[in-house]
Amino acid sequence: MKSETLAAEVPFYPGLSALAERYDAFIIDLWGVMHDGLQAYPAAVEALRELRAAGKRSVVLSNAPRRAAAIAKRNAEIGIPEDLPDHLLSSGEDAWQHLKTRPDAWYQALGRRCYHLGPARDYGMREGLDLDFVDSLAEADFILNTGILNDTDAVETYRRLLDEGLARRLPMICANPDLIVMRGEAMEICAGALALDYQQKGGNVRWHGKPHPEVYRSCFALLEGIAPSRIAAIGDSLRTDVAGAEAAGIDSIFIAGGIHGEELKVDSKGGIDAEAYRAFIEAAEWKPTATLPFMRW
Repeated sequence: MKSETLAAEVPFYPGLSALAERYDAFIIDLWGVMHDGLQAYPAAVEALRELRAAGKRSVVLSNAPRRAAAIAKRNAEIGIPEDLPDHLLSSGEDAWQHLKTRPDAWYQALGRRCYHLGPARDYGMREGLDLDFVDSLAEADFILNTGILNDTDAVETYRRLLDEGLARRLPMICANPDLIVMRGEAMEICAGALALDYQQKGGNVRWHGKPHPEVYRSCFALLEGIAPSRIAAIGDSLRTDVAGAEAAGIDSIFIAGGIHGEELKVDSKGGIDAEAYRAFIEAAEWKPTATLPFMRW
């Protein structure tokens, strides 16, 4: 049953079991929904198991700037079995595939000299590509942006580098459109925050992942035979998860206890501040179909 105490435009439910029968498949965000960057949420893993037991299909779709196989391995290390979601896609995989195959004019126009802006944990994105990775923007034909180098960095940390890229008119590939993410209890910026700043100042950015439509078409292909009306996306970001679902023509289920958990005053039991929730939904540019406190059954 939905909460009768929250007379909001978007209904609030205590768990996914209240909504599961409406859908045959779910496209599920990873960070902030299935794990916090350090460990899996046990209730979220159990919810995936319940979905499978109910005959529902699942695609975990992550705005992570790494190859899908690397993400699956990391998921297993922190408590999400590799074989539990039916499929796993990532924004990094999508970017890598485009760099590998160069399927359109934008990619075909790129040179081979790449400046990789990102931490060492993302170096798997370099493997298997016919590129020369260079150490300075002066040598580069384009920028591959996978994120910040240190967890506490801000956009301004990279001001000189971003300005130099703009001055040189270097195209940028953004392999993670997320602006922020929770790592444990701390919030940090993502590649998307750097790319958005670059684009707003006139830079040429190619985005991969949610909310951009290409990645949803890939999900639909994996869920062949299921009508979009029977598919829902689950995520904690209005800008990526909810907006992406809306653009793709599917329902969305918002996880209030993710990146907006503090703002919405979501407590450990799944309670939410009714007034904060009403104000949040009223102000939201993209409105979900329903809301849960956490990914749980």
